[in-house]
Formats: sequence, C-alpha cells, structure tokens
Amino acid sequence: MKAKKILSLILALVMMLALCACGGKDAADTDTGADTETNADTSVDAGTTENTETENNTDADTTDETEAEPVEIIVFAAASMTETLTTLGNIYMEQNPNVTIVFNFDSSGTLKTQIQEGADCDIFISAGQKQMNQLDITADPAVNTDGLDFVITDTRFNILENKVALAVPEGNPANINTYDDMVAGLKDGSIMLAMGNSDVPVGQYTQKILAYYELSEEELAGAGSITYGSNVKEVTTQVSEGTVDCGIIYQTDAFSAGLTVVDTATAEMCGQVIYPAAVMNVSKNVDAAKAFLEFLTSDTADTVFEEVGFTPVA
Repeated sequence: MKAKKILSLILALVMMLALCACGGKDAADTDTGADTETNADTSVDAGTTENTETENNTDADTTDETEAEPVEIIVFAAASMTETLTTLGNIYMEQNPNVTIVFNFDSSGTLKTQIQEGADCDIFISAGQKQMNQLDITADPAVNTDGLDFVITDTRFNILENKVALAVPEGNPANINTYDDMVAGLKDGSIMLAMGNSDVPVGQYTQKILAYYELSEEELAGAGSITYGSNVKEVTTQVSEGTVDCGIIYQTDAFSAGLTVVDTATAEMCGQVIYPAAVMNVSKNVDAAKAFLEFLTSDTADTVFEEVGFTPVA
C-alpha cells in the first residue's frame, strides 16, 4: 500500500510538470502573436503616413501647375463705352483673378493716333469704322492712307451698334423736341448746339446730319451757334451743365448722364453707328485678349450693353 501511494504521488507530480510546461508554451506563443500584431500595426501606420505625405505633395504640385500666370490686358476703347466696359471689366476680373484689365478711354481718333505712335495696346474698340480701317492693312488704301498694319485681321468683328441722339438739358428750356426743331433754331440763330470735333466719330456723324439738312457747319460755327468737344463725354458735359441748348451725342452717353433724348438719327441721316473691335498685332497677350473679346459677346455682356442702349451685333 505504501508503494502504491508513492507511485500515485510520482504520477501526480509528472502531470503537474507537464501542465506547467504546456502553459508556459502557450503564454510564449501568445506573447509572440501580440508582438507580431504590434509590428504589423506599426508597419501599416508607417505606410499610411508615407501615402498621406505623397498625396499631399501631389496636391501641392498640382496646385502649383494649375495656378494661372498673371496677365495684363490693355484695352483702348471709345469714350462712349466707359461705363459699360468698366462694369464688364470688373466682372471679368472677378471671374479671372489672374487677369488685370487696364482701360484707356478717349475719342477713337485720339486712340488710333496713340496706337500708331507706339502705345502699348492689346485691344482696340472704335466708335466708327474709319479709325479701325486706318490701322487695318486690308482696308481701302483711300482710308488707310499711311498703309498702317496694326490689326490682326481674323480677330476683327463688329461688336455693337449705337444711336446718334439729340439730347437736351434738364427742363429743355429751348423746347427742342426733334431734329427739325434743332434745324429751325440753328437757322434763325436762336439756339446753341454742342457737337464733337471733326476727328472723332460723334463729330463726323453730326457733320453728316448737318449736311443732310443742308446746313453749313462753317457758317454756323462762325455765327457762334456751335460749340465743340474733343470727345463725346465733353459734349455730354456741356449738355448736362446747360451751357448749350442741345447736343448731338450717343444715346448710351445720354442714358449714363441721365439726359433726356428727344430724337435719334436714322441711318439715312448719318449711316449706322457700328463699333468694330480687334486685337492689335503689337499685343503681348494675344490669347488673353481674344478671350476677353469673346467674353464681350457673352449673354452677360449683352445684358450690360443693352441696359444703356447699345445693340449687340456680334
């Protein structure tokens, strides 16, 4: 019996040792698995960080590549377009932050001369065909007498039509309501008319109107019945200030100045008032200039032009 007890104790001891050995192995395996998972997580985190950094670098490179270069567009335009083009220029620059548009507004004759003499200009918009033709080598040599070549021919088009209007000061003190009234007042010397100089389109249209009514500009000027302005804005100012009884301007300028238009000239009286536009071959930014001209034929531009009395024709 004593031997059996001793044998039982030995067997129990062997089983306990075996169990301890198995438990130690399992614990070791568990620890190794945890380490493996930790290493795997660390590896994933590192890879994610590298990918994120790569994506960020790619985004930065893309931003740098797509950011548009700054560009300046110089636009020479008839004075009668001052308000509308200023508005449209601001709209365009808001839509295209890299673009700066610089305007030079004056009489078309003055602008033509400035371009001819070497002024920086990307776009020219004239209030008459004559001034554009004088810069266009493809125009009639009888008009382009100096053989000037500044117009990129395939960019030239007619953009707007205007009307030659008879405007009066506030209250219309001379009671002029038609061109016929103007003619009667000029003939009897009872009124003063403001008109543009002969080298600006509005003055040239006025000369045609006077000729239509068989009036002598020279005689009227000699009698003190006519005053002049170097561009349409100067004529408009004379009417607004009431220093004359009436003035012949564009209906768009009358609208912008808040003047009353009592009559508009027909095509028979002075022809159509068409504004041509073109990119100049001295432009340093031809593509940008073309893009802005295209914008000026958009629905947005048409709305702005029509609000003041222009008729888009492009």
